[in-house]
Amino acid sequence: MKVAVAKYTIDAPRDFDAFALKQAHWLDEAHQQGAELAVLPEYLSLELGATFDDATRGDLHASLAALQTYHGRWLDLFAQLARERRMHVVAGTFLLDLGHGRYRNRSYAFAPDGSHVWQDKLRLTGFEKRAGVIEPGDALKVFETGAVRSAISVCYDSEFPLPVRAQCEAGARLLVVPSCTDTQAGATRVRVGCLARALENRCFVAQAVTAGQAPWSPALDVNTGEAALIAPMDVGLPHDGMIVQTRGQQHWAVATLDFGALEASRAQAQVANDRDWASQYFPSVARAKVAAFAR
Repeated sequence: MKVAVAKYTIDAPRDFDAFALKQAHWLDEAHQQGAELAVLPEYLSLELGATFDDATRGDLHASLAALQTYHGRWLDLFAQLARERRMHVVAGTFLLDLGHGRYRNRSYAFAPDGSHVWQDKLRLTGFEKRAGVIEPGDALKVFETGAVRSAISVCYDSEFPLPVRAQCEAGARLLVVPSCTDTQAGATRVRVGCLARALENRCFVAQAVTAGQAPWSPALDVNTGEAALIAPMDVGLPHDGMIVQTRGQQHWAVATLDFGALEASRAQAQVANDRDWASQYFPSVARAKVAAFAR
């Protein structure tokens, strides 16, 4: 499967049509490089905040409320783009009001027939908690992308091993990580999480990121990081886990992921973190004990 992950530059579209045209141009670029799956970043929908007046777009709560008018058009847009290009598209995330002004950070994945599934972000960052109106998801999913079973782990979620482990135990071999970070430290944390999840579960990881600056937005003001496709570090796979990543102004990191080689690596593995996972669970190491130095 050929996968493309975006280093997506945040702009200030004047209206939804301008936003839609940009999505078409970006996905065309990925499609022209042969991508069967394209991944856009977390908080993609917040770029639409630029279409509101200054007071609304500068206020996170007001912009989230206003954003809801675009939800139906968002679903229609990415369903159409996926159908027309006959590709799978993970359309970043949309901050969706589920009632009473409480929002979930929802990532939609669209199939080539225009149908979709979704995964909500499960763990909130400090920024999201301080917003006071974003709540975590409560369901964990996997889904089919052609012959490959995939799962979504939104940004901070990729830093937690157990939910991803559950997705991989349910058959996921590709972990899709739409992300958005504003500092080098944040970008490093998500990257380390992606590398660790690939190592633990013997899966590929596809990480998309936001790029550039949007001073008009309280959430997308500064964006840092590189998009990357990541593999477990073992025989027959990249020694550092890095298949490909964006550089500079590059929009997409694109590579063919060889799932046959991934499965074959199990037989010749130097280590088998995925198979040895259960060996962590035994009574004598359930709790650590304080040890005294002895002579």
